[in-house]
Amino acid sequence: MKGEVNFKDNSRGAGIHYRNAYRNTKQSYLNRIRWAVGLFYFSMGLCFATWASRIPDIKTALGLSEADLGTMLFAIPLGQLCIMPFSGRLATRYGSHRTAVLGLSLYVLSLVFIGAGSQKWHLLTALFFFGVFSNLTNISINTQGIYTEGLFRRPIMSAFHGAWSIAGFTGALTGLGMTALNLNPLTHFIIIAAALWVVILLNYKYLVKAKQPPALPKKKLFAKPDTVLLWLGAMSFCCMLSEGIMFDWSGVYFKDVVHAPESLVVLGYASFMLMMATGRFFGDRFINRLGRKRVLQISGCMISAGLLSAVLLPYLATATIAFMIVGLGVSTVVPVIYSIAGRRPDIPPGIALQTVSSVSFLGFMVGPPVIGYVAHATSLRISFAIIAVFGVGIALLVTKVKAIAEA
Repeated sequence: MKGEVNFKDNSRGAGIHYRNAYRNTKQSYLNRIRWAVGLFYFSMGLCFATWASRIPDIKTALGLSEADLGTMLFAIPLGQLCIMPFSGRLATRYGSHRTAVLGLSLYVLSLVFIGAGSQKWHLLTALFFFGVFSNLTNISINTQGIYTEGLFRRPIMSAFHGAWSIAGFTGALTGLGMTALNLNPLTHFIIIAAALWVVILLNYKYLVKAKQPPALPKKKLFAKPDTVLLWLGAMSFCCMLSEGIMFDWSGVYFKDVVHAPESLVVLGYASFMLMMATGRFFGDRFINRLGRKRVLQISGCMISAGLLSAVLLPYLATATIAFMIVGLGVSTVVPVIYSIAGRRPDIPPGIALQTVSSVSFLGFMVGPPVIGYVAHATSLRISFAIIAVFGVGIALLVTKVKAIAEA
């Protein structure tokens, strides 16, 4: 696999160098690449879902109030912010296949340290590094997704994100099972970490080896970003804000507001993840039929409708259905935005994703701790009602991004 050749993908606007061996490779090997990248998406999702599924237990074990939990959760976006200016550049310079392996391995390790925390500062430190490595992993693996989509020359990004969502559902069910077996979070996290390290060892060599053309102009670290990428980031921010509270607060909402039985506290999270995964696996089909613009507008309205339904009807059956609607709403937003961002002319996919995620993941990570403070001052229902407004924001921002109709 020595030497490189520029396979020009005109839909992307910028050439990407793949190894020569990819030119005439068999379809079976391309499928193995797709499986490997998909399993990295799955591993990334399972790592986060494992943590999210045990948040109520960790909150209880450390005696955290809602405000305390909000403070703890703020360590994750702080870690994100520290690595954001560098993650895309690292993936571009050293190869996303390398940074994906490094990032995911350390992401899994930080999960174990979260479970090992016995004091508040232990948890705070572990969550900080959890945020650092989650961002590096996210940028690297999504760059791999864009490269793989280029090899197949047809939309598959939504399916990759579907693998992430299936992992979230799997993590929720696993968390339910571990709780039923009375296993503490540390034991639970060690078991998951061991399984994920096996996945990394079996699949890392199948990741796509590609890099950007060396002729691309160098940009300053804090250069003015592409305007379209900023608008895409704003839309993704609204979606990630909704996703973030579902991941971190759905269990608490079902426990404290819905008053679900202890064995069904994870039901809201699981139903959300199940429908998000379902929507992503069918997302490409709806995008081809309705178009990206209409799908994003419908998605934004569904997010708002689902969250408001959960607020107005906080009962087990109705809240579960409401969370399912939210899951369908958020399912296609991020895959569509990332796919469009990866096609921006003369911008490496890693850098484009870094720009979009720098905006969007502020919603994903800053939203949950802010919800804690708002809930402490008012109520958790009011917090969810406020977040519902951002779903409408997605539908309104779609008209600002001309690249959506052209992609």
